[in-house]
Formats: sequence, C-alpha cells, structure tokens
Amino acid sequence: MAKLLSYKEIAEHNSQDDLWMIIDGKVYDCTKFMDEHPGGEEVLLDLGGQDATGPFADIGHSDDAVKMLADLYVGDLDKESEPVHKKEVEPASATTGGEGSGVFVIAILAVLAAVLFYFMNQA
Repeated sequence: MAKLLSYKEIAEHNSQDDLWMIIDGKVYDCTKFMDEHPGGEEVLLDLGGQDATGPFADIGHSDDAVKMLADLYVGDLDKESEPVHKKEVEPASATTGGEGSGVFVIAILAVLAAVLFYFMNQA
C-alpha cells in the first residue's frame, strides 16, 4: 500500500535541496530532477510543496515526461488532510512603485525655484 502524505508534510519540502510536489494526487520528489528540467528549476521551485497538477497539465508534458514521474514517486496525497496555502512573500528587491518619487519632487522644486529666480531678476 502506498504511503499517505498530508498537505502539511508535503509543504515542508519546498526548497532547492528538498522539493516535493503533487501531481494528480501522487507525490513526487523532484529534488534531483531540477537540474535536468527543460523549463528550468525556477518553475519547479515556484510549485514546491504544492499541488502542481494544473500547471503540469497546462504545459502539455510529453508521454516520456509523464513516464519519468514513476522514478520520482514518494507516495499518495492524503486527500482528507487540511490543505496548506503557500504564503505570498514579496522578494526583498521588489518595489511598490513609490520609491524615487522624493527625488522627482526635489527636481521639480529645483526647476520651479530656478524659473522663479530667473523671472524675479529680470527687472
């Protein structure tokens, strides 16, 4: 009988050194496959510890790719377990769009001051 794994157990395997994912209710350890993945490791890391059934199907993987999953099989998803949602963490380098606006305001004020100075000294 296949080993049943909870969403929580699977979610703990979400790093480059330990990466599991769910595809069609089965759990696969994709850690050693990351270097070989034609779409790059980033795609796998984004789905690490989660259900990747939809994205896997959307890409339209070949029959050979589907056959490769057999070697990565760890167990089955315990569908009765409580789903775990990946927290969306904004990367440290991400911006909110407001950065740099202070410099813009200072530049505008400097131009206005220069124009005002010019017109006041025209007399």
